[in-house]
Amino acid sequence: MFNALRRSLGRFFRNSSKIKNEPLNKVSLIVIILIDIFILFNTFSGLHEISQWPLNPSQAYPCQSEWLAYRQEKGATKDIGILRSTLDRQPGIGASPGELTYEGNPVPTSFQQQYQQAEATHLGKVSATCLNYGALQDGVTNPENKGFKKSIDQKQTEISKLQESSAQIRAQYDSTLREKIAGQSPEQSINAVSSENAKQRLTDNNNKSLALKQEIKTLEAQILNNPGSVKFLTFLNNNQQWEPLAQAYEKASFWHPTVQLIFQACFLLPLILLALLVHRFCLRRGYGLAALISWHLLVVFLIPFVLKIFEFLQFGALFEVLTRFIIELSRGLIFLIRYVAILAIPLLGFGLIRFFQRFVFNPKIQAANRVQKSRCIRCAKRLSPHDDHCPHCGYHQMTDCPSCHAPTYKHLPHCKSCGAPQTGLAIANE
Repeated sequence: MFNALRRSLGRFFRNSSKIKNEPLNKVSLIVIILIDIFILFNTFSGLHEISQWPLNPSQAYPCQSEWLAYRQEKGATKDIGILRSTLDRQPGIGASPGELTYEGNPVPTSFQQQYQQAEATHLGKVSATCLNYGALQDGVTNPENKGFKKSIDQKQTEISKLQESSAQIRAQYDSTLREKIAGQSPEQSINAVSSENAKQRLTDNNNKSLALKQEIKTLEAQILNNPGSVKFLTFLNNNQQWEPLAQAYEKASFWHPTVQLIFQACFLLPLILLALLVHRFCLRRGYGLAALISWHLLVVFLIPFVLKIFEFLQFGALFEVLTRFIIELSRGLIFLIRYVAILAIPLLGFGLIRFFQRFVFNPKIQAANRVQKSRCIRCAKRLSPHDDHCPHCGYHQMTDCPSCHAPTYKHLPHCKSCGAPQTGLAIANE
């Protein structure tokens, strides 16, 4: 295996830095490397864009996180909390009609439109439950509730000002008290409130704050009793609507990395196949520069493909199933999954090396094609009929048959003189 890997790396660097077995000058090599970087950047950009094409679970089920947060909250204020949050997040506030600021589309003016708009730029459908949820959210943001919400905000602003005033009075109280003890006249004081009035001002501010908080509670009760709010909360507490959605969201989260890998493979595989076909065609025709560039393109396209496979093995459905199995088997000893990863990744790498060595860069297949066309087994340059060594790269084309000891071509399965099998002979004579 080590010798095969060493030969593969040697062939890789030769193919990456030589044209027709001649070293590439430094300027040309730099230009090709810059081209590689540019293409690699665009390849990763294309992979990112195509992976975002199918709706992710959060886009397909946009209401799931809000429902889950509401369900997990145990406080008595969770109903008014989600209603006020809905009123705070009204879509389209501050945007001009028809303004293009939401993923290149007009700004949505309703929750239902905001959820459904993801379908225009992505592949897939938004959950019908979430669209219904968005319609009920739009019912919450009716003019009456908006008026109540505006009044609540104004009263909270007043409360904040009163609290700031009280904090300032408390901060200045010690200073005014020292001034009084020292016999300083009130006209010479740098503080706004005298020590005699400080307590009364604090009491007044506190009473005003309590009154405003009571008014806020009254307004919140009006929001809760609004027909649009009642329908929304009734829907939100209907578990028969939400349990199937929770299961669908979990299933979508489980399969989403696999779906992304499939789309990314659909983007990369045609590029890899095209680069490989062009590279082989240029080798057969002797187009050295085109063969070199197509080889670099093949490597550039293979790099993200291998990385995405490793990413899938780390976060995809297979890893998820294996993790759950080990958790159940070992009762929470999740670190055991790392042993499996440490073992699996080298095996995968070995499998990839064997695949490319056998099917993509197989010297026997290349040798058979080149001997038939009277070309050098190594550099694919044309040879004269009786050339044992390539005049271009100096490679010896022949080896001795172990059966009849007559010269025969390297890498071919049988001797051209006696027909004896030549398995392993070419490798031994490299």
